[in-house]
Amino acid sequence: MELPKALNALEPFLALSKSATSPRAAADLVARATSSPNTFVFTELLQTQQVQALAWSPDHELAAYIQLLKIFSYGTYTTYSAAASTTKTLPPLNDAQKLKLRQLSLLTLANDTCEPGASLSYARLLEALELGSARELEELVISAVYAGLLHVQLDPKHEVVHVNSVTALRDVTPGSSSGSVHDSNGGAIGGLLSSLKAWADRCEETLQSLETQMSGLRADADRRATEAAAWSKKIEKLIDEDQNQAMQGGGGHQISGQHKGSSITGAGAGGDSIFSGASGQGPFAGNSAIANMIKGQRFGKRGSGHMDAPSGGGGDADDEAMDLDDEDDLVDGKKRASRRRL
Repeated sequence: MELPKALNALEPFLALSKSATSPRAAADLVARATSSPNTFVFTELLQTQQVQALAWSPDHELAAYIQLLKIFSYGTYTTYSAAASTTKTLPPLNDAQKLKLRQLSLLTLANDTCEPGASLSYARLLEALELGSARELEELVISAVYAGLLHVQLDPKHEVVHVNSVTALRDVTPGSSSGSVHDSNGGAIGGLLSSLKAWADRCEETLQSLETQMSGLRADADRRATEAAAWSKKIEKLIDEDQNQAMQGGGGHQISGQHKGSSITGAGAGGDSIFSGASGQGPFAGNSAIANMIKGQRFGKRGSGHMDAPSGGGGDADDEAMDLDDEDDLVDGKKRASRRRL
């Protein structure tokens, strides 16, 4: 049985406790709750004001019902037998209450085994539950299994009960400070606190470890970002330097009148110009008219290639004009050669 289901079974009795204003009504409520087949937890009912008022009732028989409810909450059948023989005031148990208290006592005994798979002997259970035969014990165990209190395996041949699992439906003994998880009364306050403290310590250690790892990851991310920024600046600097070098080196390929062998002005000192007519070093040295005409055609200067000789030229100009046809082939070849050179 799950705890929510057990709490739901107790809910009607909690509602009835609000109207149980007299000790007799409160005692009757306790008897009904402990006899119900589905109720296995009673702490909330025990803490109600009406039930607590039974402790101050002048009627000792009615006052004993609060003690009975405490036994059902966290006691055993042995506890009831000892109290009944000592005080003589505990109310007698009906059959439903006996079955219920024995089932709860079996749950406590199974809890005391601590480890799943442990075994309980028939002899121990018969003594603790005050049963007279193995058959009665087996019927009790089967009823507890059907009630969802525990999961066991019966071994009649070896007269043992193998415990597989136990539900946590027993109430905790008030003021229990036992260091073990389960004590003889089913209480577990001390063990529960120790377990919670150990769990809290492990959580704290885990959080510290995670924080350390996160700090390392953040530091590594910052380092990578710094390296990436420095590398980006370096790449930009190299690109700028390469562009500046490209711009500075491009000027050497421009046409310059001072470059030897590539001048088209005829003013350089190299003497390789095809139009060098005055220096006597060009291919048309001594023939200024042809040079002037070619220069006029090359640079679009009208009149510079006219065949008329300048004033004072006389017959020399006519001879040059007559010889021009003979030299057409030579001029055309030189012009093509000059173009290829340029």
